[in-house]
Amino acid sequence: MMEVIPNWHPMFVHFTVALFVAAWLFFMLSTLVATRHGALRTQWHGTGRWTLWLGALVTLGTLLAGWDAYNTVDHDTPSHEAMTEHRNWALVTTGVFALLAAWAAWRACAGRSEGLVFLVTLTLAIALLTATASRGGELVYRYGIGVVALPDTDAHDHAGHDHEHDGNDASANHHDHDMRDEIAPHDHGASAVDAPAHDHDHHDHAH
Repeated sequence: MMEVIPNWHPMFVHFTVALFVAAWLFFMLSTLVATRHGALRTQWHGTGRWTLWLGALVTLGTLLAGWDAYNTVDHDTPSHEAMTEHRNWALVTTGVFALLAAWAAWRACAGRSEGLVFLVTLTLAIALLTATASRGGELVYRYGIGVVALPDTDAHDHAGHDHEHDGNDASANHHDHDMRDEIAPHDHGASAVDAPAHDHDHHDHAH
């Protein structure tokens, strides 16, 4: 498996994204749900906390695997610049989520909820996560980082083009043949009377 996937970063990062987004959803639900559903709000709030903490824990592995990938995968100068940009975004995003995880732990120990400022900060962190993930996707789909082989699209397009070209040739050849049948007697007569045989052959070759 690791012959196809050059490092563990792609596997860790999916858990990071999923857990943090799930945590944000649970916190949003626990805030927006009607107060009469107190038990449900408490469950969603607790689930949001644990999902956030688990996401922060998994992100340590994501960060380490990403650092290993940054220093080991094959790349050129343009892709190195893109890798560095992705790394910088990832470090900032990780720092923000680590702060949020610590914030949630502090409020949990105090027996209090996180509050509106926490929710707004978490929403901004999700935006950072989205931007970081987008840059990571560009490394693969734009620069080909970590890709073992690319599909031979030229061969595929060429085959499709040949198929259409053959069909067009057949139609064109049939049309040309009909046209030659219609004008051949006239041309032949004209060439026999008006022009020497050598000149007629030369004209056809040039045409």
